[in-house]
Amino acid sequence: MDADKMKPEDVGLSKNLQFFKPTGSVNRTPRVTYTTIYQCDQFSLCIFFLPETAVIPLHNHPEMTVFSKLLLGKMHIKSYDWVEPKDSIPPSKLRLARLKANSVYTAPCNTSVLYPTTGGNIHQFTAVTPCAVLDVLGPPYSKEDDRDCSYYKDFPYSAFSNEGETTRVSEEEREGLGWLEEIEAPENAVMDRIDYLGPQIIENY
Repeated sequence: MDADKMKPEDVGLSKNLQFFKPTGSVNRTPRVTYTTIYQCDQFSLCIFFLPETAVIPLHNHPEMTVFSKLLLGKMHIKSYDWVEPKDSIPPSKLRLARLKANSVYTAPCNTSVLYPTTGGNIHQFTAVTPCAVLDVLGPPYSKEDDRDCSYYKDFPYSAFSNEGETTRVSEEEREGLGWLEEIEAPENAVMDRIDYLGPQIIENY
């Protein structure tokens, strides 16, 4: 499967599907819907459907490689990687991270790849217009194997940096740094699951 060549029609998508329409109170962020096309121990293949203004909050992919392909719509993506060696502010849960992306992408566009420690492993999706994103996660999330999803809130570098820290980081470097605080799963992390009704994957042994 060449993710760069995939089109919405390949997985039975159109912009008129019901899950692209906001549901719930007008004062609340619309819910994200997802479907699993295929899953095994090695990887999972999923599509996430985001109505306009919907958000998949800032989250990580521990020890995982992820291929993401925006199939429909326009989406803002913000992503970080941890700064190594680890730099944190005790006793808080704040940890220093480097901003990798903070841009709007429009389908069709190239597939993005994130790795366990590079490529923007911690990211957030915000739908500018109704969007569909295809994700290939390898290996998939698994609490039993210590690959559970964690959520974060980000802060500017200057918000928590003391004089000693700012003297060893240049002004230019500070623009690309931020502090991430691990948080409980936010309300908009809850998604609705639907059955996949598109073309089926055929296994060849």
